[in-house]
Amino acid sequence: MNVDIDALRKHIGTKVVEEDVATQAPLRGLAVTFDREERIPGPGGTIPPGWHLVYFVPLSPKATLGDDGLPTSGGVLPPMPFPRRMYAGTELAFHDPIRVGDALRRETEFTDVSLRSGGTGALIFATQTRRIFTPRGLAIVEQSHTVFREEAKAGEQSATPKRNKPPADTPWLRTIMTDPVSLFRYSALTFNPHRIHYDRDYAMRIEGYPGLVVHGPYSQQCLIDLARDHAPGQTLKSFTQRARAPLFDTAPFSIVGRTLDGGKGAELWALTPEGTIAMEVTLRYT
Repeated sequence: MNVDIDALRKHIGTKVVEEDVATQAPLRGLAVTFDREERIPGPGGTIPPGWHLVYFVPLSPKATLGDDGLPTSGGVLPPMPFPRRMYAGTELAFHDPIRVGDALRRETEFTDVSLRSGGTGALIFATQTRRIFTPRGLAIVEQSHTVFREEAKAGEQSATPKRNKPPADTPWLRTIMTDPVSLFRYSALTFNPHRIHYDRDYAMRIEGYPGLVVHGPYSQQCLIDLARDHAPGQTLKSFTQRARAPLFDTAPFSIVGRTLDGGKGAELWALTPEGTIAMEVTLRYT
């Protein structure tokens, strides 16, 4: 398929502004979804890093949803010629904490799009930049990267990129046991209607995956929490995650990590059941 990337680039700069309130209830849901035995912040309390994703959930009318469950219109992205979409990575910059009870404002801007060729065929990479403000000012800047892929042919299995293994000296280790219930819970908390995360028949028969796909932000939270648990008292300044291969609910996956620059940061990886890199992360502390 010929893709007019210049036509897509004309939409760069499109913005939307939304408002929300940092309520406590969805934070309780995140804690049980990730088995976090920690105190849920009360009014005025600081929410943990990454938990902001339960706010500004996409409330698209049913009539606007495509076959994959995701909206086909609205937001800042133009209609894409490729129907399948996947998480490609995130860059987070933490400027000031979000506190329970804060009135929130988020500006979302379409900031980049490119056409590339990969091992799985032609790919469109799109970037949305989100800025979240509290009454005290800028709190979080998030650059979210999405990859759009061509439609899978009938009976075709979705190819999984082959990746390298992580370094051997990664003393932090945790095994993540995913299952349909935890993936459904996360989809519900973030109001993510993408069927690859909860509809096994769709994920396998239509998109050619071997099982349910683990959300990129789900693995992102697992990795943030691993770093938090090994560096208590540190304040997260930045977090960069790159997706290298998808993860599925068909088997447990591992997350590993190590300190960086004498404790000023950390490197972490989420690994496929075969031990190859699925997600790679670099984070920095203040």
